[in-house]
Amino acid sequence: MYYFLLILVIAIAVTTIYSLVRGIGWVPTWQKDVERFLRLAEIKPGQVVYDLGCGDGRLVMAAAKLGAKAIGLEVSILPFVGAYSRKIFSGSKAKIKFRDFWLVDLKEADVVYFFLIPRIYEQLKNKLAKELKPGARVIAYVWPIEGWQATTVDKPVGRPAMYLYIR
Repeated sequence: MYYFLLILVIAIAVTTIYSLVRGIGWVPTWQKDVERFLRLAEIKPGQVVYDLGCGDGRLVMAAAKLGAKAIGLEVSILPFVGAYSRKIFSGSKAKIKFRDFWLVDLKEADVVYFFLIPRIYEQLKNKLAKELKPGARVIAYVWPIEGWQATTVDKPVGRPAMYLYIR
């Protein structure tokens, strides 16, 4: 039993440190901003939606309810387990994957959402520019993508901004 707990603590520590080094520390999107995301994303049934660093999975599960092929990528074990449990207990058709989004090809994506730290934006911008198909929608929560012109900036009073970009 002690070995199991030791392994669990080590796994949590390693994945947390890894996620922070990779620029994906977990801070959840406010629940009340999920509807804003859905409105900006204009998701249609069958579209492919990725949440990079999906945390507790609330956005991908909301997108899946609209008929999207919704995929959440998470590399930190605690948020992943929380999201996966939430998916199972809710019966959601969203996919929650324990993966580093830097290693996932996003070429099929119609919508990509993220709430990440700005220091990785330059590298992320290159990944998105290289992999996304024309017309794909990118939604950044809180911080804009420098050098890209947002199609829409949704900034209600007292709430974080959401930036919509169309590639």
